[in-house]
Amino acid sequence: MKNILVLCTGNSCRSQMAHGYLEALQDKAQIYSAGIETHGLNPGAVAIMAEDDIDISGHTSNHVDEYEGISWDYIITVCDHAKENCPYIPAKSALRIHHNFFDPSKVEGSVDERHQAFLKAREEIKEFVKDFISAELT
Repeated sequence: MKNILVLCTGNSCRSQMAHGYLEALQDKAQIYSAGIETHGLNPGAVAIMAEDDIDISGHTSNHVDEYEGISWDYIITVCDHAKENCPYIPAKSALRIHHNFFDPSKVEGSVDERHQAFLKAREEIKEFVKDFISAELT
């Protein structure tokens, strides 16, 4: 099996959503997600994924250093901050992929406005994951 690392700043929202879809939509890779910091699991991410029948409530917010020694096939960064500030990850053969997704956790406003922000991010991430799987894992 291939090893995929999804990396974000705090491993609480966007990387967790990508992790959830990568696990649910394919069976050819082991999925890990981490942050350059740990911020805990974002309740909005858990809720929006549950609306699409993906349960990420058991995920944990992990620091990238926890996965030292794993041989990565893919390292996917899902925010510019993580890409620019990620510590060196020795993975000579890993394909590094970057996509800066909109951060719904930064949206303030009504309950509906926040929900729409998470929905927008989830749908963008879902399409990205489907395209990644089609291009790289089939």
